[in-house]
Amino acid sequence: MYSRICVGLLATAFGLVFPPPSAAGEQAAPSIGRQREAVLFWPQAQREAQFRRMYELFPSDRAAHGTPVHALPQGKPLALGGQGTSGLLASYMDEHHLAGVMVLQHGRVRLQRYALGFTPQQRWESFSVAKSVTSTLLGIALQRGDIHSMDDTLGTYIPELRDSAYNKVTVQQLLTMTSGVHWNEDYADAKSDVAQMYLGACADRQAHIVTFLRKQPRQWPAGTHWNYNTAETDLLGILVQRATHRSLAAYLSQTIWQPYGMAADAYWIKDECDGSDTGGSGLSATLGDYARLGQFMLGGGRIAGKPVVAKAWLEGALRRQENVDEPDRGYGYLWWTESDGSYAAIGIFGQMVYVDPTRQLVIAQVGAWPHATSDELVAARREFVAAVKRAVDAESKKSTH
Repeated sequence: MYSRICVGLLATAFGLVFPPPSAAGEQAAPSIGRQREAVLFWPQAQREAQFRRMYELFPSDRAAHGTPVHALPQGKPLALGGQGTSGLLASYMDEHHLAGVMVLQHGRVRLQRYALGFTPQQRWESFSVAKSVTSTLLGIALQRGDIHSMDDTLGTYIPELRDSAYNKVTVQQLLTMTSGVHWNEDYADAKSDVAQMYLGACADRQAHIVTFLRKQPRQWPAGTHWNYNTAETDLLGILVQRATHRSLAAYLSQTIWQPYGMAADAYWIKDECDGSDTGGSGLSATLGDYARLGQFMLGGGRIAGKPVVAKAWLEGALRRQENVDEPDRGYGYLWWTESDGSYAAIGIFGQMVYVDPTRQLVIAQVGAWPHATSDELVAARREFVAAVKRAVDAESKKSTH
């Protein structure tokens, strides 16, 4: 997503990062890419204030919502650890600077709480949750025939890559982050690839990421090594946009946001060089619509009873394709998977859409963690999810006696 940029740049009143003044004493205007890289280092108060305004701060495309709205009726409040909705949920949110949490079961709201002045009508930046949405849009493009096969090579859709290490990489390898092309996703290294990918000057009206990735060397044979790579999900977004002749926002609106009945417009940040929406991040939506997105996935990617996502994509996306560092977790097609059949879209600073088919649960949360990520923050999120599952299981056990 975003990472450290060169030390010595000056922060403006809006938290954006500018290069030092020129010799003539003039302040050079910051590029959009440089501003986006700076987001990781906003102070806490700014994160809490601005994550709800990202689509206003950066050029964005709108994904229009539709009518009628997919209803989320109120269900029986879920008691966590013997406490009501204001107990464990409130302490969890307050401690970790979360702006909103919603839990659905069987499509009904079991828990819902807002904080940090965030309201049900406002939108929140999802960071890498967008990766999972981009992947889902590719699954829809497969179903509609806009993309022919996951065995297609990238050079077929993005001719600018035909002289690069990506030419023969397949769509499926991009979906599983197994391209084998060198990439450094170290957020603490100012010289890492993820810290540099948006900083270059625009060239030949190509997206930042196409210009950057064309130069990357091969490190492993394609399909043999999993390596987390935000840039490749931007690349996947370009592929979807080339294949469908629509922006990601427009395609999202046409295929999910309007027909499923999302309650509010969503927005997707654009690349400054070619105007394409960035598939790896930049999607903003309401908490309720993130929950509806989870409900759409829980329902098997169906709208009005008809499948809109390709079966081959659905069967691969939500089960482990690649191993990660934790034994109970895996990686599907840009969705994180768990050994119990649950899966999730996850973004830095606390964003999540979690789906548990066994319990018919959806958990959506948005926030402004004090760090992009950490073992402690991830552990707290996993414990909250586990607490929700325990509460549901306790209810179920009680009802059978």
